[in-house]
This record gives sequence, structure tokens and C-alpha cells, in this order.
Amino acid sequence: MPEDMTPDPPRYRVAEAARAAGVAPSTLRLWETQGLIAPARLASGQRVYSEADVERLCRIAFLRREDGLNPAAIRAALAGEAPAPSPSSSPAAASDLGPQLRRLRQARGETLEQAAAALAVSASALSTLERTGAGVSFKTLHDIARHYGTTVSSLSGQDAPGGAVVRAGARRRWPMPVPGVTVELLAEGRNQMDCHLFRLASGAASEGGYGHEGEEFLHLLEGRFRIVLDGTEAHDLGPGDSIYFASRRPHAWMNLGETDCVLIWVNTPPSF
Repeated sequence: MPEDMTPDPPRYRVAEAARAAGVAPSTLRLWETQGLIAPARLASGQRVYSEADVERLCRIAFLRREDGLNPAAIRAALAGEAPAPSPSSSPAAASDLGPQLRRLRQARGETLEQAAAALAVSASALSTLERTGAGVSFKTLHDIARHYGTTVSSLSGQDAPGGAVVRAGARRRWPMPVPGVTVELLAEGRNQMDCHLFRLASGAASEGGYGHEGEEFLHLLEGRFRIVLDGTEAHDLGPGDSIYFASRRPHAWMNLGETDCVLIWVNTPPSF
């Protein structure tokens, strides 16, 4: 162990920790000035983050994204001075997703390192996902589901039985481990279409292209949205715009605006 490491050895540089938390590296520096996180430093002055730091960063990102807490309220929540819902208790949190992915991996007889190599992600990122249910990109989540022979929809419990009518105030949320992305179900049960309402925070993106069987339709309700097909064909959408494409075409996307982006997203058949 290098002499300039703490007893709880830091394992992540700034860019790696930021990616695990789903935020920009500059955000980690801002949170440090606000007293939310205190990473260790090497002799060179470079910041390094431990596993516990990364879990704390995911918690901070959750409290900002889902509860809208300011830095003072987040500090109080983290210190236990004020009640705040934890990621495991919020309907929008990935409560059972991490353990579910661990069970799928173990059922295949894979180690973390083997699964991470097959998915082209770091073992530490996969470990964080299994423990906290957070900290991966949308593309990585899709790749993980495909690797285990399932779909993101199934992992999220969408195929559970449900009624024909979904009321506006009672839409169920996916347990979504991707910071800045909220997905609500517009139709319940095993159907020929996956119908979702996506809400993307400013800067939220798939962080890479992914493809699958079927066809899909998007209709933008609010904000500015970009989707890139086949890595080269970019389409910028505004409120009221729609797009329809074959799902097998690799598609990547991002929120282009400074405010939330809201869209209706339909996949058929339910292969996502």
C-alpha cells in the first residue's frame, strides 16, 4: 500500500468517482467546497475517493435529484440531523435492483471481475451497482440486462400484473439507477408495447449507443432532446416533435437544455 494512502484505501480518481455518481467532475469539486465530501489526497495533491466516498456521492446525488435538497439540508440528512428518505425506501430508487443483479450474476457462476470484463466496465463500478443500485449509465444498464438474458423493463418489475387504467397521480416509477433519469410506467403488465414517460434532468444522457429488437416511438413534451442513430444521424427535437425508428439501430440520446426534458417513449415489442 502506498504510504500516502489512508487506512481505507481510496480507489477512484475524480473522473471515475464522478462517473459512478452520474455527475460531472466539476460537481465533485463543488460538493467539496460545500462540505459534502472530503476525499483523501495523494502527495501530489490529487484527489482520490474510497468505496465509502463513492457511496456517499451516490447518496448526495440522490438527495439533490429526487428530494431537491440544498447543500445545508443534504449535510443535515447525511449527519442524521433531519429525516430524509433513503434510496432503498423511495419509489424512484433502485431498492431491489442491486441484489437482483447480484443474484443473476451468481446464478451464472460469474465473479465480479468476469462479469465486468464481459460488460466492458470496471469491477468497482459493477460492485457499486450491486451494493447501492446506482451509479451506471443508461447504456450500461441496457448492456447488463442483455448480458443476463433479460430486459431493463423486466428488471424494473414492469411485467407485474396491473390494471388497464393508470392514473396520473399513481404512475409507478422504475427503480432507475441512472442519475438524472426518471422513468414512469404509462401502461402496466405484460403488453405488446412498453409505454413510458421519461424525465431527464439537464445534462442527462445515455452515455453511448445501444440497440435491441423491435421499433420505438418518441414524442417530446417539454425541453430539448437529441437522439443519434447509428452513431452519425443526429436529430434535435423540440416540444411537439416525434421520431419513429427501428430499435436495432444503435441509438444514443441526451437532454440538450438547461431544464428537464419530458417525453413519451414507446417500445414494441417489449424488448427494451
